[in-house]
Amino acid sequence: MTDSVMSKAATMEIPINSNGDTGALAEDDSLEQAAKLQWSLDEKVGSSRGTRDLQQVMVSGPNLNETSIVSGGYGGAAEGIIPTGSIKGPNMQHSTSSSSMTAEEATRGVAVEKYEAVKKWGLNTYKCTKQMISERFGRGSRTVDLELEAQIEVLRDTKRKYENVLRLAKALTNHFYNMVQTQHALGDTFADLSQKSPELRDEFGYNAETQKLLCKNGETLLGAINFFVSSINTLVNKTMEDTLWTIRMYENARLEFDAYRSDLEELSLGPRDAVTMARIDAAQEQYQVHKEKYERLRSDVIIKLKFLEENKVKVMHKQLLLFHNAISAYFAGNQQQLEQTLKQFNIKLRPPGADKPSWLEEQ
Repeated sequence: MTDSVMSKAATMEIPINSNGDTGALAEDDSLEQAAKLQWSLDEKVGSSRGTRDLQQVMVSGPNLNETSIVSGGYGGAAEGIIPTGSIKGPNMQHSTSSSSMTAEEATRGVAVEKYEAVKKWGLNTYKCTKQMISERFGRGSRTVDLELEAQIEVLRDTKRKYENVLRLAKALTNHFYNMVQTQHALGDTFADLSQKSPELRDEFGYNAETQKLLCKNGETLLGAINFFVSSINTLVNKTMEDTLWTIRMYENARLEFDAYRSDLEELSLGPRDAVTMARIDAAQEQYQVHKEKYERLRSDVIIKLKFLEENKVKVMHKQLLLFHNAISAYFAGNQQQLEQTLKQFNIKLRPPGADKPSWLEEQ
């Protein structure tokens, strides 16, 4: 119907009068009405078809890689069709290349840092080894602090002696513990025999009570000795060891300082050209850095030695007094004095079986 109307409209002759006005034709009104009717029908059909197309697009979505850009007008040649999938913007290429360059630069930076760290470590190790060998064979000079090194040697000797005291105190604890366990078993045996031997009931009973009393006093003395051992162990293996660790750091810093000092002295005796002057400036900078580190650790060692001596005197005064009073009271048979000694030093004894887990913990 649309084609017939359009063909009719295309072949229709429009008469023009002498004034240039179109004449009124009878078919104009009918043609105009037919065109309006066809336009309304096309609008309704197009609206419903567009709605269906829009729903289909929303569900499936267009494939942008398969769309095309048509050059020229409507009905142009097929050569003007350009697939959009083959078009890549310059911004996409630039971002991809930028990200790859950034990752490559980061990797290269990490590798350079590792190389510089290994190079620095190797150079420092070489200088320190050279200095140590020179000192051992008497060819190189070393920085000496006679007073500080004497204090360090005294500390090391003191630590060796205190370690011997600790070893002997632990041995005494083990032997005394075995003796107390033997007395406990002997007292139980005497008590059992007093029940089964009527003719020796009193004699077995006296010995059973004596062994039980000795066992009780022995457990009290064990508490005092264990406290003594624990305090000596803390002093030797923690306090003294911490100071000796700082001393080892100080000795390493002293070796590095002497190594860079010797290197600076050797460069200063050489020629003074541009390259040598640059090396001298770098050696002077390293020398200053290691000198500050050496002086800082030297100050730390002096302070720690002072505090260690004060702490050692305070701790040993208390522990030696405890050890003497507890041993004297035990072998004198003075149970009251022995218990008073433990109260004086705030020592609490563990009840029998305290080391064993409860039945709830065993479940």
